[in-house]
This record gives sequence, C-alpha cells and structure tokens, in this order.
Amino acid sequence: MALDELGTVPWTVKGELILNCNCTVFCPCVISLGKHPPTEGHCQTWGGVRIDQGAYGDIDLSGLNIGLMIEIPGMMSRGNWKVGLFIDDRSTDAQYDALVAIFSGAAKGTTGLFQILVGEILGHERQPVTYETEGKTRHITVGRKIQGVVAPVAGKDPETDLVVTNTQYWMGPDITVATASKGKLRAYGRVWDFDGRSAEICQIDWHGPR
Repeated sequence: MALDELGTVPWTVKGELILNCNCTVFCPCVISLGKHPPTEGHCQTWGGVRIDQGAYGDIDLSGLNIGLMIEIPGMMSRGNWKVGLFIDDRSTDAQYDALVAIFSGAAKGTTGLFQILVGEILGHERQPVTYETEGKTRHITVGRKIQGVVAPVAGKDPETDLVVTNTQYWMGPDITVATASKGKLRAYGRVWDFDGRSAEICQIDWHGPR
C-alpha cells in the first residue's frame, strides 16, 4: 500500500465490537467520553471486532475478525494510548495492510482519532481470531493471546438488554452494558485477568476517510 494513499481511500466497517477492561461495572468512559478517570485510575482493555461487511477501496474485508489491546495511563481523552493489533490470519496481504491502516487511525474517518490519542503502536501481527455468538454471549479467542467471554448485564426485563443509547462515544451511539465471565490477555509483556469486570457490546458502522 503506497504511503501517499493513506487517508484518501474510502472505507467501511460494519459489524460488532466487544471490549473488556479493568474497570468495575460499568466503565465511566462511555458517558463521560473519557473525561472521567477509569475506576482503577488507568485503563487496560482488550477487544474484538467481527466485520460483517467491510471494504477498503476495492479490497473486501467482510468476514474477517480483529483482536486488539489498549493501555491508557489515565483519562481516555488525555491520550498516550498504547495499542496492539491482532489481524485475522485468513487475511491476504492487501487485507492485512488495509486493516492495519484502519485500526491504527491512518485511514482517517471514524478511527482517525487514534492518530491523536495513540502514542505507541506496540505491534501488529497475524493471529487466528474467532468471534462467535451463542445466545447473547460472545466468545472470542485470539490465538493464545486473548480468551474472552462477554454477556450483557441482566435488566429488569431479562429479554431486553441494558443499553446506554444516543451517546457520542467513539465506537457507536448505543452501548450494551456487559460483563466478562472470562477476560484473559497475555501479549506484549502484559498478563491481564479481567474476569467479572466491565465489558461493552456495540454494533458498529464506521467509515472513512471523512
């Protein structure tokens, strides 16, 4: 991918994203937009993305999955994030490069804020990434790096998810409040265990470069 193309290619990613962080339930960043400190004073999070429909120019991204880890030293809005990316090992070289461009923020658009907030990309690599839904429970495995099981927090009506709607959160406006029964990461020198901690489920509809 030519460097002069970055930030000019039309792209879309539609699907679902889950996050599990070290906050107690529920992460304050969703409503405060990162202006309130995480419950532990710093943020450590892993995530997974299932791409149902997606494209970068004429490169089809549909059906691929992504894993990621994010480490933030304080309030989300103050930046200095560290990010690691795990790209579906089924991806072609062109798909891999496109996904790195999108998830690093270089492709601009919805994820372009990463160019402002991320201080260091720890690395990006191919891994087998599975993202499965069983009832309301999401299961994600990223090689031997991430093992996660996330489900919505029960509301008064057990058939209806507890959702924070109409937010200005970067992922999307409607965030399902969730928790992780399993949330383990071992990557880039980090070993995290966030079982029972806060999680989020979000339907995403991202695009760029504007």
